[in-house]
This record gives sequence, C-alpha cells and structure tokens, in this order.
Amino acid sequence: MTTEDTQNPVTSVDFGDGRITILGTAHVSRASVEKVESMLADGDFDAVAVELCPSRYNAMLNPDALSRMDLFKVLREGKAAMVTATLALGAYQQRLAEQFGIEPGAEMRAAVTAAREAQQEVLLIDREIGVTLKRIYRSIPWWRRFGLFAGLFASVVSHEEVSEEEIERLKEGDILETTFSEFAAEQRELYLPLIDERDRYMAARLKQEVEQAGHRHVLAVVGAGHMRGIAKYIEDADAPAPADTIDALDHVPPPSRWPKYIPWAIVALILVGFTIGFMRSPELGWRLVADWVLINGGLAAAGALIALAHPLTIFSAFFAAPLTSLNPAIGAGMVTAAVETYLRKPKVRDFGLLRSQLTKARGWWQNQVSRVLLVFLFSTLGSAVGTYLAGFRIFGRLAGG
Repeated sequence: MTTEDTQNPVTSVDFGDGRITILGTAHVSRASVEKVESMLADGDFDAVAVELCPSRYNAMLNPDALSRMDLFKVLREGKAAMVTATLALGAYQQRLAEQFGIEPGAEMRAAVTAAREAQQEVLLIDREIGVTLKRIYRSIPWWRRFGLFAGLFASVVSHEEVSEEEIERLKEGDILETTFSEFAAEQRELYLPLIDERDRYMAARLKQEVEQAGHRHVLAVVGAGHMRGIAKYIEDADAPAPADTIDALDHVPPPSRWPKYIPWAIVALILVGFTIGFMRSPELGWRLVADWVLINGGLAAAGALIALAHPLTIFSAFFAAPLTSLNPAIGAGMVTAAVETYLRKPKVRDFGLLRSQLTKARGWWQNQVSRVLLVFLFSTLGSAVGTYLAGFRIFGRLAGG
C-alpha cells in the first residue's frame, strides 16, 4: 500500500512475522520533518531505521569530530583524496543549509531524536559512505576518474546558489546522489553502486533486523527515490540471504593489478634513457637529467603554487618531485603536505571553520586544513603530469640524436 502524498509517500511491506513501513522523504523539506515526527507520534513502531551509515550517523551526532582529525595520519594512510571528497560533500550540504534555512537530512535527525526519546531502537541501514565512494571509484575506468571527481568539486564550489534542478534531485535522493546525479543518469557503472546497490543493501539490512531482532513493526525513513527500490528488494522471494547480500555489497573490488606496474615501468624507462644518454656523452646525459628535474620539479612546484603553499613548500616540491617520481612508493604530495603542515600547522579554529568556509571556492585556500589537502593533490598531479612530459622530452632528445 502506497499513500498519495507525492512528496512524502509511504508504503508498507510484510516480511516474515513483521511489517516494514517505508517513508520516502525529501531531504530539503520541512514537511518531511513534520511527517516523520507525526508518524512516530501516532504510529505503533518498535524500531526506527534511517538512511544513515555509522560514519554519517556519528558525524550527525558529533559535528565537531573533524576538529580531532589527524592530518599526518590521513596523509600517511593514503586517505587524502577520500577526506577531500568527504569535505566537498559536507560543504555542499552546508551551502544548502544556508540557502534554505534547513539542514539537509533534518528528517533523519528528527527520526533519531524521536526514537531515542521513546526508547526505540535506531537502525542504521545504509552502507558506509566510504565503501560506496570506493565502489564508485573502482567501477569506472582509471582514465575517467579524474574527470569525474574534477566535475564533482566544480559542481560543489563553482556557484553560490543551488539550482532548481539540483533542488528537484534532492527531493528524490540525497546529498551523495545529487552531487553525482549529472554523471550517474547516463552511466550505469555509477548508477549501480550509487543507487541500486544501496537499495539492495538497505532492503537486506531491514530484513536482517526483522529476522534477527524480531522487530514487529519498523519505520524506515529513506529518501523518496529509494522507497520503491527497497520495497521491491524486500518482496523479492528469490533474493539471496540478507547476510550474503550485505557481505557482497560491502566488498570493495581490488584495484587492477597492471596499473600498479605502470609507474615502475616508467621509472625503468627513464633510467634506461639516462643510461643511454650518458653512454652517448656526459653532456647529453646531464641535459636529460636537467630536463627531468626542471619539468617534473617545475610542474610539482606549480601545483603547490596553485594551492598557495608556503614558499618553502613550493621549493620542496621542486626538489622532491624528481626524486619521489623515481620511487613510486613515495609521492611528491606526501612530502609537500608534510612540509606545509609543519610550516603552517592548522589550528583548532581551522578545523572548526571547515563546514562554513568550504562552501565557497576561496574558502578551500583560506582554511589551512583544506589547503594542506590541496597542496597534496595539486603537487601530486603536477608531478604525475611532469613525469610523462619529461619522459617524452627525454626520449625525444634521444631519438633526435
């Protein structure tokens, strides 16, 4: 049974000995908050499920968690790009809050608050955002990933006001879906991990909770765009066991093995080029080394400059990139970010201002935390481009005699 409320539709599905009532909400609507509160006040529910993963739930309850982020640990564990993407999504959410005067996802907060006040169990049924982002990343060819994330950040910080088209998307999905929707609409490899897989995952989590905890009547508060998919997968009699579905959708496909060898192959070719050059003449050999240092170091330094890094960080990029590029296990961004963090150690105030400053493009350069991440990303990109350009330059000289 589905209600006629187009903005906040409700459908109920029987599963086993329990019933699951799914409320579809609009993430920027005050009416959705009121609908959640009225259903919990009037309904006979013994558990409330929300479209949140543990990470997003903890961020909602503890918005100041970013102030305890260890930047060195983020860089050391290779999570700089993931943290940057998460900050971009948070900035987009903050901009919506400022424009509409309501926090996107306020209906989830209302559901959690009401459930806790009524001493009802809160069920977190969405997949971890990190797993979803990784499955999106791994689902597309490596040569298209930069364009995808460049488009993501451009859409987040390029304009002040959220368009009517984006508002309509938010009425159907959530922050994550809206930022990727321009790409996902036409690309199945994005649609599956972003929407369909999450429908399957949340359906499996709901079935799992009913089976294991014996909940008699669960209210599931999800984005309106997920309601039909979740209901369909709950009713699917041929679906695998919930635990099997969850395990399969939590699995992050390993990266292709052959791209790992590309940097080492490039290093080998560069070293071969140097060897050939010095065998022909010391003058040619040193000219090739100079090309390598100037191009690779110069572009890495340019990346640090674009990020408005400290002058000493820019110098470190120039001298470190030609060396780190010959050892793919250490990236130029690791060196430059560490130097920038040491020279301009972020203050507690910088962490506290992340949500508000990152809603505008210039805020990414003004906040020292985000600027360290930009230094990492831009110097890494500069060094990567420099490696290829310098390689072509070296073998061009060798071919020219």
